[in-house]
Amino acid sequence: MAKNKRPQERQEKLDEIVATARQLFIEEGFESTSMSRLAAAAGIAPNTIYWYFKDKDDVLATVLTEVLQAQWLAYITAVLPKPIDKLLWLVARLQESSKLITTVHSRLQSSPAINLWHDNFHRMGEALLRSELQAHDVAEADVGALATVLVFVIEGLLVHEHSLEEKRRICETLLRQFGIS
Repeated sequence: MAKNKRPQERQEKLDEIVATARQLFIEEGFESTSMSRLAAAAGIAPNTIYWYFKDKDDVLATVLTEVLQAQWLAYITAVLPKPIDKLLWLVARLQESSKLITTVHSRLQSSPAINLWHDNFHRMGEALLRSELQAHDVAEADVGALATVLVFVIEGLLVHEHSLEEKRRICETLLRQFGIS
């Protein structure tokens, strides 16, 4: 008779599925990773995933949220002192997950879950940038537009190949226009 696995808490199992999905989505690609492949890699029955997620897009949105919230936001707000360092650190972290970013943009039109996640990501990114800009005394009339421009610059740096030095120069030039160093 087969041994039963030790019982796991719901959150522990969810975390395990999300970690496995992240690895598979980055290494093998979102489209190439079936739900049954994800289940096998996570060591669960295929139907178990549907106890946690509506569909594969829901898994992707959860993976993306976990990456941003758990790993990045606390670090970027607490540890990095200069705006330029924060921008470059964020670009580098997003670059590590570039396959996921490409997947998000390709799924925007077909997936309400991914579209919602993308909109929320932009709102969160712009809010983070707004508070940073306000802390550096940028004119209130310019804060919203500049935050949006910075999000576009970040996306552009992810899509187009640049060296770290080129990325730094681009970000510094933009921030300098608003008196931020």
